[in-house]
Amino acid sequence: MKCPYCSAPDTKVLDSRNLEEGSQIRRRRKCEACQKRFTTFETIELSMPQVIKRDGRREPYIKDKIKRGIEKACEKRPIPAAQKERILSNIEKAILDISDKEIQSIEIGNLVMMYLRHLDPVAYIRFAAVYRKFQDVDEFVNELKHDETKQFKINATQNKDDTSEY
Repeated sequence: MKCPYCSAPDTKVLDSRNLEEGSQIRRRRKCEACQKRFTTFETIELSMPQVIKRDGRREPYIKDKIKRGIEKACEKRPIPAAQKERILSNIEKAILDISDKEIQSIEIGNLVMMYLRHLDPVAYIRFAAVYRKFQDVDEFVNELKHDETKQFKINATQNKDDTSEY
């Protein structure tokens, strides 16, 4: 690592610490030439898949788009920033699990809705209302009822499977 003060190429690592659940490393360094100390951070750079939009266009994955959507849905709600960041990180992990080349924007939207549903019902409704582009209130209410019924069936199946072990 090149020294930011004198540009000397030789620096020595004095201390290393993991940050953010191991996805970032903080290194304390000392320049061999000028003896000044500085800190560097290493982060994992993931190659995210291309996003296939509803109209068929492909564009690069942009983390800030999802972050803005989550922030807007959670606006004026008692949700800590750390929890929103954790959701964003979980969504990115799920995206990589689904595909490393391409992913439909609909799948990303459904992931966001799933995480928001478990986080805060108001944030979920806000996001769903904008994301699904409902034309009227009846369509919105019917879709929410459908989602609740589907979620109830999923939970009932999971609970049934859990009790069958005993």
